[in-house]
Amino acid sequence: MMKILILGGTQFVGRHAAEEALARGHEVTIFNRGHAAAPGGVKSIVGDRLAKNGYSGLDGLSFDAVVDTWSTDPAAVESAVEALRGRVKQYIYVSTISVYNFEGAPRPYSENTPLFDPEKTEVQYFKDKVRGEHYALQSGVPTTLIRPGVILGPFENIGRLPWWLQRMAKGGKTLAPGPADMELQFIDSRDLAHFIVDAAEQKLEGPYNTLSNMAHITMGDFLEAANSVTGGKAQLCWLEMDKVKEANIGDWVEMPMWVAKASPADRPAYQVDVSKAIAAGLKIRPAKETIADTWEWMKATGEGPANSRIGLEPDKEKKALDKYCS
Repeated sequence: MMKILILGGTQFVGRHAAEEALARGHEVTIFNRGHAAAPGGVKSIVGDRLAKNGYSGLDGLSFDAVVDTWSTDPAAVESAVEALRGRVKQYIYVSTISVYNFEGAPRPYSENTPLFDPEKTEVQYFKDKVRGEHYALQSGVPTTLIRPGVILGPFENIGRLPWWLQRMAKGGKTLAPGPADMELQFIDSRDLAHFIVDAAEQKLEGPYNTLSNMAHITMGDFLEAANSVTGGKAQLCWLEMDKVKEANIGDWVEMPMWVAKASPADRPAYQVDVSKAIAAGLKIRPAKETIADTWEWMKATGEGPANSRIGLEPDKEKKALDKYCS
């Protein structure tokens, strides 16, 4: 049995990691601000990572591994490293493939792809994650850098898959952004959590790209599966990419998972080499299982898209449908 500390532990990836570690018989402590209910069976300690003396609740405690799922200000990673120095044996930091500078790098993108220089990118999230990795590596103990891309599954708090499921459940004529054969690459949050606990048990070190294999599912099969599990009430109207752009509909936010680039080479988030993680034991469930289980979670909890900015506004969708799919 290991003693595992999860910084966070109540939301999405952190929650699944806590539940996975518990299921394997480990002693799990979660540390967060106490704003959400903790999974059953964990020891919960309340503290604020950005406050002075914020880690005082962990005084006198030591752990075999710490899992850090912090997604923004890297100062929180720096403070955790300092507060826990000498009291943890392994630091596992959940980073992202967004640390890579894809421009000009050979595909598929491996763990050897150059990272962004945080001083030369304007995207704050990229800067934060590169700096977060830097601080994690200063922990003085074996460090694991987990680099997922798009994460889907039950408890998703971004809202990409929940928005599509909710839209399909509404039914009727539904805008589907083409091409239908666009290949997607993502990971189920439970598979990611499984690998995180594997990393602790196996004492893995270094970076690991943690996603499905490329071409995990096509956009067409993704939307058809979402429609199927919600009752098959939607009639998909497929629009070619140029027509979606002509309707001034954007990718990622308005059309979750869709990338408005014709060439696969221009979709780096779906061109990632995961062979290293798979060799270390990463297991990926079928994409349709992720879709179905997320819908079951939404029905059971009443949860929907957590981010109101995600998804296409109904009026804008109707305008495009009236023009192209009448």
